[in-house]
Amino acid sequence: MRQNRTACRAGGGRVSIAGVVCYRPGDRPRLFYQLLICRRRKGEPKGFAWADYRDLIITTHRQLAAPVIWCWDNLNIHLAPQLADFAAENKDWPRVFQLPTYAPELNPAEGIWSLLKRAIANFAAPNLGYLVRIVKRKLKKIQYRPHLITGCLTATGLTIEPW
Repeated sequence: MRQNRTACRAGGGRVSIAGVVCYRPGDRPRLFYQLLICRRRKGEPKGFAWADYRDLIITTHRQLAAPVIWCWDNLNIHLAPQLADFAAENKDWPRVFQLPTYAPELNPAEGIWSLLKRAIANFAAPNLGYLVRIVKRKLKKIQYRPHLITGCLTATGLTIEPW
């Protein structure tokens, strides 16, 4: 599994996306994501907290009904001690691996973000609500095209081997 985050801006706000690309030999690849909408209001979180990533890991695990291997890139929040504690407390189902620093070419989620950015490149969102609708629609299209998700793994040169 791979995780990453991207942000798109429109007028007075921002949409951050945390996503997980999941691969299982003999099964179709899956894309799970969570949006965080920041309207720039006082006290509103501007980005994902460690608990948001923990919740995404738990949701992914429940949806897949299987143990997960979680590969982090080096986003600061991924290195939070609370996430390491969470992984240690639940060591029977998540295995966590850290990707090398500055190695986006090894992260299939980077391919997903590239596909998303290309898909919304020609859109001019008049407001934040419109941007959210576009992002959700484009991510849904990627979710229902497993060959695109598989292509993101292929582009890394990595392979998934059954245990």
